[in-house]
Amino acid sequence: MDLVAIVTIFVLAVFVGFEVVSKVSSTLHTPLMSGANAIHGVILVGAIIVADHSETNLELGLSVAAIVLATINMVGGFVVTDRMLEMFKGKSGTGKTGADKTGADKSGADKSGGAK
Repeated sequence: MDLVAIVTIFVLAVFVGFEVVSKVSSTLHTPLMSGANAIHGVILVGAIIVADHSETNLELGLSVAAIVLATINMVGGFVVTDRMLEMFKGKSGTGKTGADKTGADKSGADKSGGAK
């Protein structure tokens, strides 16, 4: 392939990727991030395998850089996913019934049905 065809495919892939990602709803973002994190784990394993088979210093340097970047990308993805999941959790210590962690109701009534 010539250079013009490769650049054209790259530019079209950038536009298609941008359109696809911008149309994702916030509800689907967390599962998609989890899938992307799994893919980055595979990329990290591939970079480690390439580093094992490197023969020159240039190959070793590029593969170590790939390992570092893949690790940063994967860990960052898990951190972002964790922060997004924290947004969906309620306040800790209170449930839907209004009872605190000790089991006492906020109204002052005991769980056994008797008054204090």
